[in-house]
Amino acid sequence: MTGLRPVALITGASSGIGAALARIFAEKGHDPVLVARREAALNAVADEIAASGRSRPLVIPIDLTRIDTPVRIGHELGARGLEPAFVVNNAGYGLLGRATELDRTEQLAMIDLNVRALTDLSLRFIDNLARHRGGILNVASVAGFFPGPGMALYHATKAYVLSFSESLHQELAPLGIRVSALCPGPVPTGFHARAGINDATLPRLLTCSAEAVAREGYEGLMRGKRVVIPGRTNRLMRLMLHAAPRQTLLSVFDAAMKSRRAPQPPWPKRT
Repeated sequence: MTGLRPVALITGASSGIGAALARIFAEKGHDPVLVARREAALNAVADEIAASGRSRPLVIPIDLTRIDTPVRIGHELGARGLEPAFVVNNAGYGLLGRATELDRTEQLAMIDLNVRALTDLSLRFIDNLARHRGGILNVASVAGFFPGPGMALYHATKAYVLSFSESLHQELAPLGIRVSALCPGPVPTGFHARAGINDATLPRLLTCSAEAVAREGYEGLMRGKRVVIPGRTNRLMRLMLHAAPRQTLLSVFDAAMKSRRAPQPPWPKRT
């Protein structure tokens, strides 16, 4: 026994799926710790949870693309007598466009956030998670099941998250640690604006709310599911894509991504 209080560490908790996960963890009796860059947005989520009668979550405003951030998070928790019983790696972003044309620095930062930070936080607190027989919920995407021309790096990072999480599910089971990969389809959040995707092009049949995704993700983790795909249509689509020829998929998604660019502002006129 360490005397440290167990918490649920949730990254990307300032909005969208991350904020919804923070609310569901609090609703189920856990003490969330909210991590993201935007302090004001984190405080708004923390205030909302406190207003519902729960303890106000600890807020850690920090940039997860920095290589020292996981260490700093560990220090913040330890200084307050806290340790993770659950780690929820939700922080991440995508970029729409051809890999050869997008800004390389932004793409490498995406890898730092979607892959490196997630890996570090997944492995950093294993002893704590085992002590509480807790778990890790890594937010991947249905994009992790197939290649994505026009969002090549994003699809590749989510394929990594899916593969890594499935392997951890097997490796950590003897320690009593549950590991689930949450693979949502399109979700109407700020993700698409950040990626440069026009929300009007999202297929409605595949779209789920952030709240529905968060609830399925939480319940799947608690049941020890290896992979959670919210929405029956998304689960069916995954099976259909798995059966389709790879070259056909590449061509179809290449064409689809070209049509999903968000409207660009007109060039300013010369004066």
